[in-house]
Amino acid sequence: MPNPWTGKGNPYTRAEVIERLHAALRRGEPIIAAGAGTGISAKFIEKGGADLIIIYNSGRFRMAGHGSTAGLMAYGDANAVALEIGEFEVLPVVEEVPVICGVHATDPRRRMWHWLLRVKDMGFSGVNNFPTHCIVDGQFRQILEETGMSVRKEFEMVALARKMDLFSIVYVSRPEEAIAMAEAGADAIIAHVGTTIGGSIGVKGAAVTMAEAVRRTQAIIAAARTVRKDLLFLSHGGPISRPEDAAYINAHTDAVGFVGASSLERLAIEDPLTELTRRFKRIPAPAARAFAARATGGSRTKRGGKRGS
Repeated sequence: MPNPWTGKGNPYTRAEVIERLHAALRRGEPIIAAGAGTGISAKFIEKGGADLIIIYNSGRFRMAGHGSTAGLMAYGDANAVALEIGEFEVLPVVEEVPVICGVHATDPRRRMWHWLLRVKDMGFSGVNNFPTHCIVDGQFRQILEETGMSVRKEFEMVALARKMDLFSIVYVSRPEEAIAMAEAGADAIIAHVGTTIGGSIGVKGAAVTMAEAVRRTQAIIAAARTVRKDLLFLSHGGPISRPEDAAYINAHTDAVGFVGASSLERLAIEDPLTELTRRFKRIPAPAARAFAARATGGSRTKRGGKRGS
């Protein structure tokens, strides 16, 4: 059913979100979820036909001109930022598409059940695990695991969301994480294969190949399917930055969709805005040289008068 107070739009129940996504698949369409860091992004992502809009703190950094990885750093309260973007920018302008809230589940200052109630009360239709420790590796990941900020907190958050009838779409980067998320009750799993390449602040040398992205995505799908058969699978990141890249992943794996953040919100702005500005700079200005000549001449006379006094 639609919003019981307005008759339209968010919040949706978990079952309603799932049915909307299944309806897209029955029409032969991929599921497209898009990260939005501003209201204007969300407004036109919806107009473009996205199936889900996801809000998380990296969107604010991304749209401020910084790399999305800033969302993993201690540059602000990730949970508060996501809620604020949703409350004041995105939820007021999105008319119909389900809006999902990024939740930093490992924040030790939050009672996660209490925070999820706030997310639900705000009118979000689901949750996503971002910032996520799934994409942290090496010694730092081990330190997080050993000091109470384990990725297990993200699995526990998803299990709570399931109890609260919140839809959940989650990032994982390893098969074992996909299994844990499936066991926790996630509805959709995103195979995260790295920071998106391209544009002014995308990665270059840190990216994996498309062949590796295919391998990782399918390994994640296969692992999760050992637990449940009803999960939806999408791809994200690394070399998957354009529609044709996402189409390639869909053709070579069992993924049925794509999650775009930088690849939709940032890359859609960088080149078009640059080119539009250049076009404005090329427009005629017939009075420009005459104005400059008058202004320059007046300045010289004034300066000359001072020198002669």
